[in-house]
Amino acid sequence: MSDDVRVRDEAEIIYIPDDEGNEEAFEVIMRFELDDGTGRKYLMVVPADEDPDAEEEQEVYAFRYEEDDGDELRLYPIEDEEEWDIVEETFNTLMEELDEPEAEADAAPDR
Repeated sequence: MSDDVRVRDEAEIIYIPDDEGNEEAFEVIMRFELDDGTGRKYLMVVPADEDPDAEEEQEVYAFRYEEDDGDELRLYPIEDEEEWDIVEETFNTLMEELDEPEAEADAAPDR
C-alpha cells in the first residue's frame, strides 16, 4: 500500500452518470494507490444522500481513476476479479488502520 491514502474531513462530492445519463451525487470517502508498480489509483465512494451516522452499512463503490491536467476525473469500473480482490483487501486494511486510533483511545484508561 502507498502512503498516498487520503481521507478527507470535508466532504468531496463527485457526480457519476447512471445508465440513463442522470447524474447521481457520491461522496468520496477514500483515495489510494497500490504499491504494485502500475500507478493505478482508486477511489471509494458512497451515495451522497445516505446518512453516514445511520446504523445500517453503507453501500461502497470502487473505481479506478485517472486525472486529466485540468483535474478532470475519468472513472473506470473494476471488472477484473483479481483486481477487485486486491482493491477490496486494501480498502478493508486501510479502514482497520483508520479505526485503530479510535479503538486505542476508547481502550485507554481514564485519568
